[in-house]
Amino acid sequence: MTAATSITVRVPLAIRHRPGRKTVVTPTTDGVAPVTTRADPALVKALARAFRYQRMLDQGRYASITEMAAAERLERGYLGRLLRLTLLTPDIVSAILDGRQPEGLTFAVLDGGVPVGWDVQRSTLCANSPGDGPTRRIGGAQ
Repeated sequence: MTAATSITVRVPLAIRHRPGRKTVVTPTTDGVAPVTTRADPALVKALARAFRYQRMLDQGRYASITEMAAAERLERGYLGRLLRLTLLTPDIVSAILDGRQPEGLTFAVLDGGVPVGWDVQRSTLCANSPGDGPTRRIGGAQ
């Protein structure tokens, strides 16, 4: 019979507490720093919630925004503003999820209203970008 053996794996990492979230920091390997993302957690979370609520409406789980707001214990106005995020162009949504959104594009900005036309969205939401680098470019707003 063989004796049971165990293997211990040690991974050097540090957990840094930042306001509202914890970040795992891995050590650098071969002088290369870990890739960091600029994704805005509040904006990503709002997008995820918006598409989830839209899917619930599409599936018929709720008949109206008012019914959904009551069931989810949300303010109806907030839910309506959140659902407007589903009207964003796919390239702006992808940029937000990848952390490539312009620096000024936050949930507070989008909460104020989203233009309906995709070309208008690209020109207004991406026009306030302070940088001209490729990470700031979204879709047709180059």
